[in-house]
Amino acid sequence: MHDDRSIIEHRLRRVLKERVKPAVHSHSVPLTVERWEAPGEPVPVAEGLAAAYEPCAIGDMWGPAWGTTWFKVTGTVPAEWAGRTVEAVLDLGFDRMMPGFQCEGLVHRADGGEIKALNPYNDWVRVADRAAGGERIEWYVEGASNPILVDHSVTYEGDRRTSGDQPLYRLARMDLTVFETEVWELVQDLEVLYDLMTQLDAGGARRYEILRALDSALDEIDLCDVPGTAAAARARLAGVLAAPANASAHRISAIGHSHIDSAWLWPLRETVRKVARTSSNMVNLMDEHPEFVFAMSQAQQLDWIKTYRPELFERIKKKIADGQFVPVGGMWVESDTNMVGGEAMARQFLYGKKFFLDEFGIETHNVWLPDSFGYTAAMPQIVKLSGSKWFLTQKISWSQVNKFPHHTFWWEGIDGSRVFTHFPPVDTYNSDLGGAQMAHAARNYREKGRGSRSLAPFGWGDGGGGPTREQLARAKRRRDLEGSPRVEIERPDAFFEKAHAEYADAPVWAGELYLELHRGTYTSQAKTKQGNRRSESLLREAELWATTAAVRVPGFAYPYEDLERIWKTVLLHQFHDILPGSSIAWVHREARETYAEVREELQGITVAAQLALAGEGAQDLVFNCAPHTRRGVPAGGAGRPTRTGRQPVTVEERHGGGHVLANGRLLVEIDGRGLIVSAYDLESGRESIAPGAAANLLQIHPDFPNMWDAWDIDGFYRNKVTDLVDVDSLEVTDGSPEAATVAVTRSFGSSSVVQTVTLRADAKTVDIVTDVDWHETEKFLKAAFPLDVKAERTASETQFGHVYRATHTNTSWEAAKFEICAHRWIHAEEPGWGVALLNDSTYGHDVTRDVRPDGGQTTTVRLSLLRAPRYPDPETDQGRHTLRFSLAPGAGIADAVREGHALNLPERAVRGAAPVAPLLSVDNDAVVVESVKPAEDRGGDVIVRVYESRGGRAKAVLAADFPITEAVESDLLERPLPGTAVGAPTRDGRVTLTLRPFQILTIRLRRA
Repeated sequence: MHDDRSIIEHRLRRVLKERVKPAVHSHSVPLTVERWEAPGEPVPVAEGLAAAYEPCAIGDMWGPAWGTTWFKVTGTVPAEWAGRTVEAVLDLGFDRMMPGFQCEGLVHRADGGEIKALNPYNDWVRVADRAAGGERIEWYVEGASNPILVDHSVTYEGDRRTSGDQPLYRLARMDLTVFETEVWELVQDLEVLYDLMTQLDAGGARRYEILRALDSALDEIDLCDVPGTAAAARARLAGVLAAPANASAHRISAIGHSHIDSAWLWPLRETVRKVARTSSNMVNLMDEHPEFVFAMSQAQQLDWIKTYRPELFERIKKKIADGQFVPVGGMWVESDTNMVGGEAMARQFLYGKKFFLDEFGIETHNVWLPDSFGYTAAMPQIVKLSGSKWFLTQKISWSQVNKFPHHTFWWEGIDGSRVFTHFPPVDTYNSDLGGAQMAHAARNYREKGRGSRSLAPFGWGDGGGGPTREQLARAKRRRDLEGSPRVEIERPDAFFEKAHAEYADAPVWAGELYLELHRGTYTSQAKTKQGNRRSESLLREAELWATTAAVRVPGFAYPYEDLERIWKTVLLHQFHDILPGSSIAWVHREARETYAEVREELQGITVAAQLALAGEGAQDLVFNCAPHTRRGVPAGGAGRPTRTGRQPVTVEERHGGGHVLANGRLLVEIDGRGLIVSAYDLESGRESIAPGAAANLLQIHPDFPNMWDAWDIDGFYRNKVTDLVDVDSLEVTDGSPEAATVAVTRSFGSSSVVQTVTLRADAKTVDIVTDVDWHETEKFLKAAFPLDVKAERTASETQFGHVYRATHTNTSWEAAKFEICAHRWIHAEEPGWGVALLNDSTYGHDVTRDVRPDGGQTTTVRLSLLRAPRYPDPETDQGRHTLRFSLAPGAGIADAVREGHALNLPERAVRGAAPVAPLLSVDNDAVVVESVKPAEDRGGDVIVRVYESRGGRAKAVLAADFPITEAVESDLLERPLPGTAVGAPTRDGRVTLTLRPFQILTIRLRRA
């Protein structure tokens, strides 16, 4: 037989595109269209319905960037269409290639109820399954003219304040049409078989069976009467569609999903509308397809629907009760996990799972984070403590260098907790269930021979949209089809239960799931990151002092509603495109404004509680929110700091230029360039700075990655570096016995920086404040500390502990970690002595090592201070920044933990009547109190969360300074857990705790 494959395939593509698909909507009549341009921001539906509309025609331009245009659409079904299926086709001017990243619409009835959403793959609205003829329609389309911002070019369209006012879209079609069901089914048959055929072995019989069937079906189609011949064509395909899948075929659990970024290339307010649009389409699909299951994560998004679309929320609640609409994830948002603090990560689960339980009676068991930029090694323990069992992501498939060895495995965290984890081998969270993706999932699956199934989230996402009726048709045809994986639509929990049952002894991956991409997100948008860190610290303070006051001070009312609202605001801004700094300018401008409001409100709550605790008086008191005693003031208490036994700080001129600072514990030399050339630990007789090197050295690199400007830094940025050593001025600005400060001013490019280097009395840290007026573009600013330490690894603080990373690059896995994330500190040591570098709002770091001619090793730790990418925000990080970091010579891990908290939780001075005893205390500094709060049930119990901070076993006594009857080990939702870590309280309120390395303990103290 002659090889005619390419001819038949070409024939099929053309006939499908030019004849069959256009025949799905056959007869058409135009609808009458009117429009109203909403001024400014989106308006309530009632206002849109009541507006004064003006005539509008097909071809008219509409919609400036971020505008809202309301279209009134009216028409009558022709009488001759009686008995036919009728749909309206409403094309707002869509680009078919970019669903979710352009204009969108939501269709409303005249009474304001939503009907369904419009997007490039969902531009139809069903009028009648079987029309009577004469039906009158009156619809109102809320059109969102969101600009297209996906081409990675510099644009100012990403903020309404800087975007243009010219219309972006041209109204394309507004018609009533006859929907030809049989033609639509034929399209699905042809597409599924064609997609399957092209993935099969070119020499296999199955491919040719399909080819001949397709050829025969095309012969049946009368190109002048496609609706009249569609059934005959379908009959020619019935046999190849009925052939069952191979017994060993890979099994795919298809789960409807729409990954909707809570902000990214659109502001938060637009996401509120996106989730309503997508959800309305999903409940409509469920009405038409009882087998359809849709998974939705992010409690915040459902809360938006509850608040702004209560009618839709009630429809969703019914579908949840029916088992079709499935809440997943158990988090408030799909957050970043690298930079979110430990307590905030716990609250992501507390508030996320609590919302699902309170609103729907649903206990989520899986963690659903398909798109976050790497995953902290602390996550498995947090997942387990939330009451969840399973973890899902696919983002690690984006790694540039190393292919992850597993798709189903046990993930082990820093404390030894394990969670059953799955990476969908389809390598997308937006699957279309097409032939190429299904074949890729089966081929790519790395557990062959042990496991047989994987999960595929399907539906348009990122900007929303969700599954379509075409995707459901593909799933139906692929359920049992020869040559294809078996595709079954089912709930996520059903997949995990089956996967775990067949592969309970899956391999183990220990440690972080590091994404070898998007490393620049540890640094981009410094003010957003600073706002997050400071909000987390302020929340800790506000809760501690307000809880103490609520227990101690009669009549003091704990601000439950205010603090929960603020927590949810902070958690929202930890979304994985906000905190990482990868959203448009509008998002980060609003984030800065929001963090300022959060700061003011939390400071007000804190001050009110402290004043209530201190009482009226003239004593100068210091409140210590840090988890360790500081200057004699106990953790969680207030008192007068001790000043006995401290040597005064001295400052002298340095030979050769510069200054020498000393306090009896450290001796610090700053040379004429304003650089730290010595930080000598007088107590151990050790130098911190490598011979011939200088620390606190600011360095500038070019920063123009191959793609993903705000997200990425590529390793070649290191090929060129400029050391900032020129000095505008160098002077001593404080020479008191309590502290000595040297200030250095530099200018570079279009920017300037003032750094103060301070040594305080009795301190073992050198404190550096960096004030930068930053006006560079596509540059990377780092601060280098070359340490005289032979460190084979460094420890970086993460949630509830720390993670070790090698300093060498022996393998591609280590080499790929050329930029890493740390929270409040990073620590390098050799046996017996180490150095910590602390910070108040910086997350990005890098560590390199070199061997000097003298045989010693220099371990250089650098903080990543600022970037200046131009996409998606062309003004990223421009302006003034204040960044604080400290060098701690001679520090061990315990010192790093203590000093890191001290830097981030400054003392507060208040005048009052008497010292305030801590509400709670722990007698072992290795056990850190992370949070103190009232129980969520508001019954009066106190919740305290602690963790072991040094990586070893620990015993401690928790002492409550109020009467308690019971101490109950609890999960993150404050429900009792079985365990032996918490002992029974003594009569004086003392509770013995036993912790394994890095264990988190949540303890409910029942008040007498």
